[in-house]
Amino acid sequence: MKNMIRVGMADYKICNPPNQLTTLGLGSCMGVVICDRSTGLCGMAHVMLPDSTKITNNENRMKFADTCLDDMCQELVEKGANPTKFYAKIAGGAKMFSYLSDNEMLNIGSQNVKAVHAFLEQHKIPIEAEDVEKDYSRSIVFNPKNGLLYIKAVGIGESVI
Repeated sequence: MKNMIRVGMADYKICNPPNQLTTLGLGSCMGVVICDRSTGLCGMAHVMLPDSTKITNNENRMKFADTCLDDMCQELVEKGANPTKFYAKIAGGAKMFSYLSDNEMLNIGSQNVKAVHAFLEQHKIPIEAEDVEKDYSRSIVFNPKNGLLYIKAVGIGESVI
């Protein structure tokens, strides 16, 4: 797939159709796609943690839902996207270690889901579809030409949202 752009952990990438975006290994991490419905210009982020204000001495803004998504949205607008036409599709945020009990502080996946939901709500970006939480890892591919998010879940199979 020569038009596939890979997004690494703690990073984001921007593309236009016919290019597609992919990221692998979303356990407790979140894959967040924000797309301009009118142009197909889109970005995909692979965020690891919910809140940059909780970590000191960190230089990688792309690790965190709040700062990564803010930077990605700003770049989308700089490249000509219309924020009033944004929509989102999200996946990930799994509870990967069931032995950690139900302690919310130890469930990074759930915290990531809440942080992404809060960011999108604050910026009035509707979530069109999501596959979040549960207890398994996912890899995703987003095709901005048709707006579909393809999900491969380890031990579960494939789905499209």
